[in-house]
Amino acid sequence: MSAQPTSIEIFDTTLRDGLQVEGVTATVDDKLRIAEQLDYLGVHFIEGGWPGANPKDIEFFERASRELTLSSSTFVAFGSTRRPRGRSDDDPTLRHLLDAQTSAVCIVAKSWDYHVTEALQTTLDEGEAMIADSVRFLTGEGRRVLVDMEHFFDGFKNNPEFAFRALEAAIVNGATHVVLCDTNGGSLPHEVESIVGQVRTHVGDDVTIGIHCHDDTGCAVANSMAAVRAGARHVQGTLNGLGERTGNANLTTIIPNLQLKQDYLCLPDGRMERLTVVSHRIAETLNRAVNPQAPYVGSSAFAHKAGLHVSAIKRARDAYEHVDPTSVGNGTRFVVSEMAGRATIQIKAEAIGIDLDGPAINQVIDDLKRLEHEGYQFEAADASLELLMRRATGWKQDFFRIESMRVITDEHADAPFSTEATVKVWVGDERHVHTAEGNGPVNAIDSALRRAVGKAYPQVGRVHLTDYKVRILDGGEATGAVTRVLLTATDGVSDWTTIGVSPNIIEASWRALEESIVYGLLRG
Repeated sequence: MSAQPTSIEIFDTTLRDGLQVEGVTATVDDKLRIAEQLDYLGVHFIEGGWPGANPKDIEFFERASRELTLSSSTFVAFGSTRRPRGRSDDDPTLRHLLDAQTSAVCIVAKSWDYHVTEALQTTLDEGEAMIADSVRFLTGEGRRVLVDMEHFFDGFKNNPEFAFRALEAAIVNGATHVVLCDTNGGSLPHEVESIVGQVRTHVGDDVTIGIHCHDDTGCAVANSMAAVRAGARHVQGTLNGLGERTGNANLTTIIPNLQLKQDYLCLPDGRMERLTVVSHRIAETLNRAVNPQAPYVGSSAFAHKAGLHVSAIKRARDAYEHVDPTSVGNGTRFVVSEMAGRATIQIKAEAIGIDLDGPAINQVIDDLKRLEHEGYQFEAADASLELLMRRATGWKQDFFRIESMRVITDEHADAPFSTEATVKVWVGDERHVHTAEGNGPVNAIDSALRRAVGKAYPQVGRVHLTDYKVRILDGGEATGAVTRVLLTATDGVSDWTTIGVSPNIIEASWRALEESIVYGLLRG
């Protein structure tokens, strides 16, 4: 019999660390939905944040206790040790941790002597006592206690004796986990592996060693894996690597690296295939798109601008992909451009499920060359490419037909610009005229078109835009330049991008928007 794989606990801190990235915020409802997605993925621990820190977190923990039903994950409240020279049983932060009523709590503790003496303005003995008292108090109240050793690697390099004292204060008083944190994100993999190895030798099997890395050197994933190599069995990070400054260790990379490449067990059976969809759902909830080139879960992670070796990919795909894309819930994409040959077009059509005969393939190639000469770029607009291929087979969209579209922008001396769009649309034999206001022409057109077709196709309500990009193609023409518009939309399950090109930016936007809605309706 083969040996059972070693388990690695996954601790997700997206709901705290992840929300510290600039430009990201979440409502209480958003946080509840994210927690549900993390449970669906199957991570071991979901850190909810600081109970009692602000009205939003107070409401979140109150609602989580009533509304969250987790099947795979343990919900964790986060806080800190007691204050210097204070009492644990009278400390507000520790009291809030108990009031959160989670079975497990994670507290952050100072393990760098410099922070104890300078940031806390106290002695090393008191710093050690703060950890010991807090852990003893929380375990005495029946809580499972994990301790994040803040700035551990910097502290160990400066004063390993105190770093070990901090660890021992947590362990002897009942902590189940000591998590070594590279809080400044400045450590390198060889340093992390060496220090974790020394900690492993020192503490033995008395406690689970964890790792928590920030990505300031771009090494957070590598550092986390180095820590596992040295004996860590608990990894903390965020989905999609969200976090302050340059981000936290990216769990969407770490998890498959450990499980698919090194045979560790990070998620329950059958959950790895959910990685991509959970990554994208959380990104959508936070309005922070997944990097297209993100390993494993990015839209370009298994994309091939095939060129001369496209036929070889068709025969032996595993010769060009380091893992099966379906193992992480992603898929192979063949990127098509004006340089594409017949084989590339054929493979792309087969992947979409379109039957292209010889004349249709020739038509697609001719259309690609003509349109890309005009400024289109189908590498970045898979949805528009699919519609182009369907049209080459003789398909015509019959969801709706545009009669006309008009946009009016007014300026008033005592008010901001206002934009109004009117669309006239035929849906079958019925003519619909709708007007809508928006915070710009694209928003107004989008609203008016949705109203016009929404009665006949209520599913359009599930489709909404997530990104809008404009590029000037010939800057020498100044304001008369041809513009390329890329619109990305989602229906909550998949994302797609459409394209429009015109010297008139509103026309370019309209073309991309119309195709986006058509594609969404085509998906059902």
